[in-house]
Amino acid sequence: MQIAIVLFERFTALDVVGPYEILSRVPDADVRFVAERPGPVRNESGGLELTAGHALDAVTDPDVVLVPGGPGQSDHMTDGPLHGWLRDIDATSTWTTSVCTGSLILAAAGLLNGRSATSHWLALDQLPGWGAHPREQRVVRDGKYVTAAGVSAGIDMALTLTGELAGDDRARAIQLGTEYDPQPPYDAGSPHKAPQRTVDSLRSRSRFILQGPS
Repeated sequence: MQIAIVLFERFTALDVVGPYEILSRVPDADVRFVAERPGPVRNESGGLELTAGHALDAVTDPDVVLVPGGPGQSDHMTDGPLHGWLRDIDATSTWTTSVCTGSLILAAAGLLNGRSATSHWLALDQLPGWGAHPREQRVVRDGKYVTAAGVSAGIDMALTLTGELAGDDRARAIQLGTEYDPQPPYDAGSPHKAPQRTVDSLRSRSRFILQGPS
C-alpha cells in the first residue's frame, strides 16, 4: 500500500510527522515523501528539514495521498504542477486526505467542490470560496476525502484512516503503541474554549498567510 505525503517549503512539521508516525505503522505501508523536486524541504521555521525522496511525477498511483498545511500553502493556491498532480492521482487514489490548511490546496485544485471539509480554524472561512462546505470538526470524511483540522488533528485523521485501511483493532493497537492519550494542561485547543484574549491575540499575529480565490 503506497502512501504519498506531500512536502513543500514552509510546511508545518506536525502536519507531516504526526500522520507519518501513525500511517508508517500500518501493515505493508510504503510511505513516500514527495515534492516538486526531490531533496530537502524546510518546515515553516526553517529549523527542520525532511527529505523528499521522490518527485511528483515519479509517484503516479498512490493508494493514499496526504497534503499538509503551513504558511507555504499560500504558494500553492494557483494552478500548477502540484494541482495537476493531485488531480491526476485523485482519479485512482483510494483516499485523498489533508491536514490543516492542506485542505485549501485540495479545494483550490478542484477536489473538494460540493464536499464537506475542515481546516485550521483560522482558515475555515476560506473553504466556501473554493466550493467546499466548512465543518468545525476535528476530522471530516466525505466519501474518500478525509480532512483534518489544525496541526494536531492530523493524528486523529491518521488513526481514522488506519481504521479504514487496517481495521479498528490495528488502529487501537497503534494508538496504544504511540501512547496517544492526550491530557493537555490547558483547555484552550479550540477558539470556542480558549479565552477571548488568546483567540484575538493569535488571530492578530497569525503566521498563516491565506490566499483566497480570485
